[in-house]
Formats: sequence, structure tokens, C-alpha cells
Amino acid sequence: MTFKQNFKLPLTKKTKFLLLTATTGTAALTLYTATTTTDSFTNKITSPIHAVPRSSRAISTIALTVADYKLSLRNLPVNSDSYYQKLSEVHLRSAKRMLKLCEENKGFYVKAGQFVASLKQVPQEYSLMLSSLQDQAVPCSFKDIKQVLQSNLDRDLKNIFLSFDEQPVAAASIAQVHRAMLKDHQEVAVKVQYPGLERQMKIDITIMSFLSKSVAWLFPDYRFNWLVTEFREVISSELDFIQEARNSEKTDRNFKNNKFVRIPHIFWELTTRQVLTMQFCWGHKVDDVEFMKETRINPIKVAKALMEVFAEMIFIHGFVHGDPHPGNILVSPEGPNGFTLVILDHGIYKQLDEGFRQDYCQLWKAMILQDTHKIQQLGEQLGAGKYAKYLPVIFLGRSVNSKAILGKGMSDEEKSSLKQELNYLKVDDIFSFMESLPPDFLTILRTE
Repeated sequence: MTFKQNFKLPLTKKTKFLLLTATTGTAALTLYTATTTTDSFTNKITSPIHAVPRSSRAISTIALTVADYKLSLRNLPVNSDSYYQKLSEVHLRSAKRMLKLCEENKGFYVKAGQFVASLKQVPQEYSLMLSSLQDQAVPCSFKDIKQVLQSNLDRDLKNIFLSFDEQPVAAASIAQVHRAMLKDHQEVAVKVQYPGLERQMKIDITIMSFLSKSVAWLFPDYRFNWLVTEFREVISSELDFIQEARNSEKTDRNFKNNKFVRIPHIFWELTTRQVLTMQFCWGHKVDDVEFMKETRINPIKVAKALMEVFAEMIFIHGFVHGDPHPGNILVSPEGPNGFTLVILDHGIYKQLDEGFRQDYCQLWKAMILQDTHKIQQLGEQLGAGKYAKYLPVIFLGRSVNSKAILGKGMSDEEKSSLKQELNYLKVDDIFSFMESLPPDFLTILRTE
């Protein structure tokens, strides 16, 4: 989240009234939801005792952030060095507050923080600070997990599994994974959604939406109101494990001839909207260099294979994994090439528009061939408009007119010229550029 110049509303009685109204309304909504819930675990996470502090933390964090931006940037000349220095300081303080809020509220707040961290449109201070949420999750008690399993599979676990490890091997913000053995001795990973999530999602999304709209009302230049809508769409698809299983199988078909990729097999008879049973695949995170050295796997070959996998997704299949962080990609020392990339968590995928995919392929061809005219033409077709000349900078780290050999970088003269040109760009230019790009382009930027 970020705020820009031209703040038009001071922190007056009107502001205080809005924040008071927001606090009251949120608490009332949460109390109502809690009293209409019967699930034991859901009662715990949406009870009045739990929910009121949860919503109050969100309101107070946003209120403090609004005040910080307003007071810290007042009287500073817009687009001056002092303005941007102070803006960066406020971004960092606010990002720390958001991180603390996500850590304390947990659940969908952690997921929202992870979502924001993956976006290229937000200030770097936010993306870097919130990226630490990728590895944070507190497992749910097995008693509650067992209830979800039995209600979804409609059988006692003893009638399905020879063994079931009650301790999860992985835990995320919406589900945790358990290792188990089927009656026919096949080893499986069972992904179980935390109970009561759909109710909690409705509460949290409503609060987030209200807060975002309130900030937009306070600051007319606030341009991130779309974040909540997009997050709602993303999280709704992630909560449907049947769709995740379909995405997994489609990806498996796409990579059936790729010797470096393994997609866990799906056990459909043990899969529902809240339970996903798949083949257990062993491995370490793709960024675990020490593990690769210990098992004599060449990290450079792994990096090259990983790059080729996502290039194939984008340029050939047009079906792109939407959450490609290290926890979702494992390196296994098995396979004919000495290692295999195991791709997990197929809940979020983006099917690229075919016209966009072809134009994007042509854009890369033009950048490699240093065809300035074609880059500008395709950039305009892709929505970049007058900012198309900066696409080579984003993807290749070189200016549009650079004549250096690909991979060698820019000359000192080219760097100086580009730096001078970038100095003329304003904050509005950056926002306009990001807002002009089609959703498919933004999806691809998340994989960079």
C-alpha cells in the first residue's frame, strides 16, 4: 500500500469519526458472525473475544499508517529529494506495521501479506518486508484436522490409511500437509484445509475492503483499491482443492515430456474441496544450496532447469503458476538427470490470453534482436504505451537503444544516459505504467 502527493483531507474530526465508525461496524459484523457459528474451531477463531482485538488491530494499524503518511509528508515539496527520502522512510515504517499486523492476526492476513509481497506494483519496502511471511504458519491441532478429514472423506481414517502422521510436514496460511500410507502401501501427502476458513475469509475480506475504501476516501490519490478485489479472487480459487487438483493434472500433461519436472499424482477418490490427497514427493526447497552441494546437485543446472520450466509455462503453454515461491518448488536428488524439480501448490494459475502470449513471445524476440521499432510497436500492443522503451530495462537490464552484446550489460555511457532519463520520471509515471499493463502482463512479472 502506498500514498502519493496532493493529500486533500487533513486528520480532522471527520477523519476520527470515520475511524470510529469503522471500528464499531467491524466489531458488530464480527460479533454477528461469531454468534451464528457452530463449529468448535471456527468458534475459536471468530469468537467475540478473538475477533474484536483482531479487527481493532487492523483498524488501529491503518489509522496510524494514514496519520504517519499525512504528518510526515506535509509541507514537503512534491517530487523533491527530501519528499522521496521521507516517503521511503514512511513506507518502511508502515511496512513494519503491516508485517506485525499480519503476524498477530494470522490466517488471511498472512495470506494477504504474501500476496502483496509478490506484486511488482507496490513499493519495494513493502514487498521486501512482507516477503518474510512466506515461511510463517502455525499448524492447527490434529483434533480439528481429523474432523475435517472424516467429514470430507466420510470414513474413519483407520479404514483408509495404514498410518497417518499427526504431525504436519508443512503448514501454510490456509492448510497443512500430513504424510500418510494408504492400505496398498502407497505413500501420500494429504493437504487439509483449516476448518471455518470460508466464514473467516468473508469477515476478513469485508474488513480489508472497508479499510481500503476508507483510505481511498481519505486520500483521493490512493490507487490500490483493486488489491482487495484481486486478493478475493485469488484466495477463493485457493480454497477449492478440486480446482487445484485439476490445475495439477493439467500442468502434469503440459510437462509430460519434460524429464526435469515431477507433478504429484492426484488420488481423486480421496480429494474434496477441503482435502487434497496426492503422491508424496520428497525434496528440499529450490533455494537450499547447501542441500544441493551435499547431494552433489549442480545449483547452476537447477537454476537453468527452473528458468526453462517457467519459460515453457509462459511462452508455450500459456498456463502459469501464480505462486512460485521456493516453498512450492522442491529439488529431489532422484531422476535420470541427477535431480528433479517437484512443483507443488497448484491452487493459483493464470491462463494467458492467446493473443497476449503470442505478442509477448514476439516482444522477447524483438528484445533479443535489438529491434527498437518492433519493441515499441509490441509494447504499445501490450498496453505499455509510451513506457514501452523501458521494457528491455525491466527484463534485460539494458536500454532500448543499447548495442551491447546480450548478456554483457550496458556501457558506462548507456548507464549514464539511462539514469538521466529515469530522473525525469515522476511517481505518477510509474503508477501509470503499472496500471496500463494488462492482467496477464502483471502475472508474468510475478514470476520474474
